[in-house]
Amino acid sequence: MSDNLRGALMMMAAMAAFTLNDSLMKLLSGELPLFQAMFLRGLGTTVFFLALAWRMGALRLPDDPRDLWLVLLRTAGEVGAAFFFLTALFNMPLANATAILQSLPLAVTVAGALFLGERVGVRRFSAVAVGLVGVLLIVRPGAEGFTVYSLYALAAVLCVTLRDIATRKLSPGVPSVTVALAASLGVTVLSAAGAGVAGGWVAPPASAVLWLGGATVFLIGGYLLSVLTMRRGEVSFVAPFRYTGLLWALLLGWLVFGDWPDSLTLLGAAIVVATGSFTLWRSGRKGAVAAATQPRG
Repeated sequence: MSDNLRGALMMMAAMAAFTLNDSLMKLLSGELPLFQAMFLRGLGTTVFFLALAWRMGALRLPDDPRDLWLVLLRTAGEVGAAFFFLTALFNMPLANATAILQSLPLAVTVAGALFLGERVGVRRFSAVAVGLVGVLLIVRPGAEGFTVYSLYALAAVLCVTLRDIATRKLSPGVPSVTVALAASLGVTVLSAAGAGVAGGWVAPPASAVLWLGGATVFLIGGYLLSVLTMRRGEVSFVAPFRYTGLLWALLLGWLVFGDWPDSLTLLGAAIVVATGSFTLWRSGRKGAVAAATQPRG
């Protein structure tokens, strides 16, 4: 089995794990308040990453103050993304929220050009513009079926973009597990504070405990698989397989929640996936050309 094929299979497994986590969290929407669900899931992931960081000798703050601020900025993006996406997920169909989230590569492309000085050609900017049309078809502001929670999903995309830009600027020496632990801890602490302010803590029923346990396991599995994915195969080949998460969202949304998007939403999702895949392919191709033309030390 080639490295590209292994990487693609791991990416598809990671997207399945993340989507199963989302589905289980959505099942909690009628049983637990949002902040309490975020806190309990975050508690499990934080304990796991704390133990992993301790075992790997990565239980320390970054030495460079710049990296420390970047970790904090990335954690803020992670906290915002968790809050906005889960709020949207609790109040709109799984496939619709997931489809909006697929615009992330387009948002990161624009942010990279604006804030990191990355060169983005006419083709990728054109893909971003077409992808925006796809997003508007999914959200449809002003239409009868529009809800404010579509804007929450878009806010989650902006927060994840902030997270990814901060990650790109981190020094290579900062351990990934340290970054993951900081993000998990940030989400857990702030969700605990939100739960305290909102009040209304409830005793989780047996079904909620089961959903929470499953969501925690799938979230950890998705994270680990996504890290392994980036160490296998070419990014330009592997990255587009992230869109298989939308297929999982369509399937689980139909089987578990009885939801199926309308034709315009499906058309918008197809446009977003096509333009995002093209953007990822062009980014990987440009990176490969740049690496090939770099002088050898």
